[in-house]
Amino acid sequence: MNGAGRRALIASRRGGIIPIREQGTSENNVTNQGDIGPGSLQPVTIPRPEHAISRASISSSALKVLYRLKEAGFQSFLVGGGVRDLLLGREPKDFDVGTDATPDEVRALFRNCRLIGRRFRLAHVRYGRDVIEVATFRARHDDEDGEGSRAHSDDGRILRDNVYGSLEDDVWRRDFTVNALYYDISDFSVVDYVGGLDDLKTGTLRLIGDPEQRYREDPVRMLRAVRFAAKLGFLIHPDSEAAIHELGHLLNDIPPARLFEEIMKLFLGGCAVGTFELLRHYNLFRYLFPMTDEALSHEEQGFPITFVLRALENTDLRLAEDKPVTPAFLYAALLWEPARLRANELLEEGASPVEAMQIAGNQLSSEQTQATSLPKRFSMPMREIWNLQPRFERKRGKAPYRLLEHPRFRAAYDFLLLRAEVGEAPAELARWWTDFQTLNEAERDRMVDPAPKKRRRRPRRRRPATQTDG
Repeated sequence: MNGAGRRALIASRRGGIIPIREQGTSENNVTNQGDIGPGSLQPVTIPRPEHAISRASISSSALKVLYRLKEAGFQSFLVGGGVRDLLLGREPKDFDVGTDATPDEVRALFRNCRLIGRRFRLAHVRYGRDVIEVATFRARHDDEDGEGSRAHSDDGRILRDNVYGSLEDDVWRRDFTVNALYYDISDFSVVDYVGGLDDLKTGTLRLIGDPEQRYREDPVRMLRAVRFAAKLGFLIHPDSEAAIHELGHLLNDIPPARLFEEIMKLFLGGCAVGTFELLRHYNLFRYLFPMTDEALSHEEQGFPITFVLRALENTDLRLAEDKPVTPAFLYAALLWEPARLRANELLEEGASPVEAMQIAGNQLSSEQTQATSLPKRFSMPMREIWNLQPRFERKRGKAPYRLLEHPRFRAAYDFLLLRAEVGEAPAELARWWTDFQTLNEAERDRMVDPAPKKRRRRPRRRRPATQTDG
């Protein structure tokens, strides 16, 4: 789809639900500009009657935090994705707060607060299950931070980010223009320094500042660009996407545990299919799942790519229906093709189907952790889903009954259905197991092939002992 077509689709999806005043073409409109940096714009303030954000749409927990900070004499803003989503007519998943209060001052105001992070100190204020993240305004800093350690690595990555500043400073530390909008609880206005409102209307995802520098500061921003583009249906601005093609390798320097957290956001946000396609388009998928990317590059008859897409479609559908999705099943689908190929190699070397899959699963699980970590609570169920696949072919004797009682049967059965849908497993095998679950015991007994009778070994005749003459 070309750019014009995608923009038309964006407009139709949003339905023009950003009821803010038209600002026209002025020095504040940066739709056709590239980089955005300090001094490039004057702030635009949108008063309450001219935007769509209502306090009724903001969680009561976030409002408590906003008001208490304000009453204590601090600046208090709703910031980031919450403001963006409210302006787009979406229901925000999280509400984040920005303030000029330091983390220690926030903790002094809220007994239900704890401070987290070292590289980026934050306050978490908890009300029951709600956690409101409160961030102190950040400012630019020299390469030496206040604790005498380096703030940037040699390649430009931010190591520490705890230099505090003003609202104006904070704007330029945020990643994308549409995430740099501030809702002021003091007068209920929206403050925009970087043309984020214009980019919301045009469906543009644009980095603030020099793209190469911003990606080097934190390479995960490339993954965030893909995630927001897929989630919002936005186009990444040409200046912001050009550097992605060149700097993907920087993801190799990100700790595997952090990449695992990003994968959860990428694929469990309801837009897994679009996210996967964009990751492959920008050649970023290879840094998250190198073995899968290699297997997909040698795909035959479209099966591997079809299976992955079908699994991701299933993930999106379950999330849309408010059904649970486990990371174990997601990883099992994304790593299935290299696991299948490895198991086939072991079969050729003489291993049994069950043994081949067990060995392949253990090897793949270990190798994947070099790219992204996979906690044991997910890696073990993932391997069990794989290990049960050969057992579905056993339909004799007690084997089907034992498999039906396995605690991981349901997930493995769903996996079998996906394999059958794309032609990788026999459709009749999937139907057999679908029927087997619904029948009563007598009907199941008729479906099951009798186990082969073991041939009784005839006892060896003992030779009489030879008698010797005394």
